[in-house]
Amino acid sequence: MFRSKSLKTSHCVLALSALGVLVCQAQEAHPTVDSGHTAWLLTATALVLFMSMPGLALFYGGLVRGRNVLSVMAQCAGIACMASLLWVAGLYSLAFKGDGGWIGNLDAVFLKGITTATVAPNTQLPETLFVMFQMTFAIITPALYVGAVVERMKFGAIMMFSALWLVFVYTPVAHWVWGGGWLQDMGIKDLAGGIVVHATAGVTALVLAILLGKRRGFPEHPHPPHNPGMVFVGAAMLWVGWFGFNAGSQLTAGGGAGMTLLVTHLSASAAAMVWCLLERIRNGKAGLIGMVTGLVAGLATITPAAGDVGPLGAIVIGSLAALVCYFSVSLIREKLHIDDSLDVFAVHGVGGILGTLLLAFFGQSSLGGLGSVKAIGTQLGIQATGLAVVIIWSAVATVAIALLVKATLGLRVREEQEYEGMDRSEHGENAYPMEP
Repeated sequence: MFRSKSLKTSHCVLALSALGVLVCQAQEAHPTVDSGHTAWLLTATALVLFMSMPGLALFYGGLVRGRNVLSVMAQCAGIACMASLLWVAGLYSLAFKGDGGWIGNLDAVFLKGITTATVAPNTQLPETLFVMFQMTFAIITPALYVGAVVERMKFGAIMMFSALWLVFVYTPVAHWVWGGGWLQDMGIKDLAGGIVVHATAGVTALVLAILLGKRRGFPEHPHPPHNPGMVFVGAAMLWVGWFGFNAGSQLTAGGGAGMTLLVTHLSASAAAMVWCLLERIRNGKAGLIGMVTGLVAGLATITPAAGDVGPLGAIVIGSLAALVCYFSVSLIREKLHIDDSLDVFAVHGVGGILGTLLLAFFGQSSLGGLGSVKAIGTQLGIQATGLAVVIIWSAVATVAIALLVKATLGLRVREEQEYEGMDRSEHGENAYPMEP
């Protein structure tokens, strides 16, 4: 009787185990939305959009002369609206649908088939939220290179160039790195856009600045920021928004997001302090503009590595970011006399490239990293390969698109419009009753 009872118990356990397996398989086949992860991504999405407007608009707006502040804000706003519509119309589908190595497909044109019940692949998030989160990256990336061409590039030219650039540069690269493309298959690491965002926008900024030519009076006559206080406010908004940018890219609300947020903050802090020190040594004073420029350099440099490094690695990365980006600014502006007006390539481009390479070292557990990268030589080779292809593609595509826009709309405002200021000549408005 005891044996019979034991057999019945065993059968019950086996049945329950089998039922559990079936339930697990059913859950895997039909993934469900996690409310905690969803709540964090809703917040992160709003933070990333906060980076563009008002963050980047105020940061760039304060750095230009008073007669051009509204033009910069209009360019940021126009790009945000245009990119949003293009993203839903087909760019999201091309970036994140299909299994092609080089580009996705158009299965989700205008988000066809995506409903409130659809879960984004490999996540526990509503796909509508994932679409929106990725949209904010597509918004801020072209807005970054605006800083290289302020005070002289036509509003219509910026809009046309950015639309084509999103189609031919940003979307393919996003697919290669994040959407199941060939670089992702190779094992490339880029948590939040050292390659996809900063390398593409930085290279584009440098090429556009060269093609467009210098501002009137550069470099003989300086073009100082008209409102350093506005610059600080914009930079502070970028700093806060960057937590959504980096920690949100974990797509979960767990320990990974917490570590990413921490290392993002530490890198920015270290870079700001080192930049201040460099200015103090070279110029005798540590300026507010320099401090926040270093801050942004630290944020850009940690972006690709924020999912793989620990606190000590983040501090070293931030310190190196300040050193390398500081001297890159001097090289481009003072030695080469390239009018990358707001130092987009030297800060965002160089920072994104540097962080993409450094994660191969500081992602190693022996150097305080999380140990989620391959051996140094292997990972560094993958990172360098991805960067080389993306840099070349971004540069070539930028030249082609710029020549097309020049042949149709023209790239640059007339000399008298530049002298008058683009607020008045392009938008018919003034930021201030009397320009300082």
